[in-house]
Amino acid sequence: MMCHLRMLRLAFVVVAIATGTATSVHAQTVKIWPGVAPGSEHWTQQERTYKNTPVGTVIQNVVTPTLTAYLPAKGKGTGTGVVIAPGGAFVALAIDLEAIDVARWLQQRGIAAFVLKYRTVEKKQDGIPQMDMDTAGRYGIADGIQALRVVRQHAKEWGVSPDRVGIIGFSAGGMVASGALLQRDTAARPNFAALIYGAPFGVMPRIPARLPPVFMAWAKDDQVALRPVVRFRDALVAAGQKPEVHEYAAGGHGFGMKKQGTPSDHWIDDLYRWMQVERVARDLGTSDLYGGACPAPATTASRSHSLACSQ
Repeated sequence: MMCHLRMLRLAFVVVAIATGTATSVHAQTVKIWPGVAPGSEHWTQQERTYKNTPVGTVIQNVVTPTLTAYLPAKGKGTGTGVVIAPGGAFVALAIDLEAIDVARWLQQRGIAAFVLKYRTVEKKQDGIPQMDMDTAGRYGIADGIQALRVVRQHAKEWGVSPDRVGIIGFSAGGMVASGALLQRDTAARPNFAALIYGAPFGVMPRIPARLPPVFMAWAKDDQVALRPVVRFRDALVAAGQKPEVHEYAAGGHGFGMKKQGTPSDHWIDDLYRWMQVERVARDLGTSDLYGGACPAPATTASRSHSLACSQ
């Protein structure tokens, strides 16, 4: 993948630069490594935060990876935890559209969400440079694997069941999620994974014989990542896996939590229903989550589940 989304290019031009700060006053942020993150001991770039871009806040030059926890209100947690890895072509992180907004949506539904600010390579020029995605992505993948470990280590403190910790990744963050999913250490894998218009963008990794449940979503008119995403879906199927696939007629690349009036607007509802079916988000009743009203059924996905709604 040569780029993340066209609007990120615009974001790099039109925004003011600010030094990196915590993304939420009310959320707890922790470093995921005990010292300097391995492999970046000699990095000297300075983290920068760009606010009010076309895709919200964007962060560049991340050297110190962190997790920011968005925990459900006391007594409302389901025991499920999700690490969220935003996209940005490994040179930036679309931290609002593809992470914080998602985290708050899940938090309201009793799911503990953890925004991962993973390492990105130094941005030395305008635009998005051509680079080897396997080399650029290895730092984010290592951070994704470590983030899962940190959430499980803090499971009791954060009200999470260690066997109900998943990962969601967008675009380049989807490659981070895939790296965590496909790692050799089966005990360290996520219990479920969702790849939203993301996949391995370099050499196709070996697909293990047994994997946790996988959810994939993308739009047919994605001009950036369609080919590698479909390639990964095909590789999973060829290896005997059965990913939950939602291919939307329209939405483009990088839709995140945007409401565009396209079928992709409902991807997170489809994800949530799938999580319920997979029994990683079933502790709260549907009527509790939607104020007594059933959510509108999904009609745009290539495959969807219907669930009973008890009033």
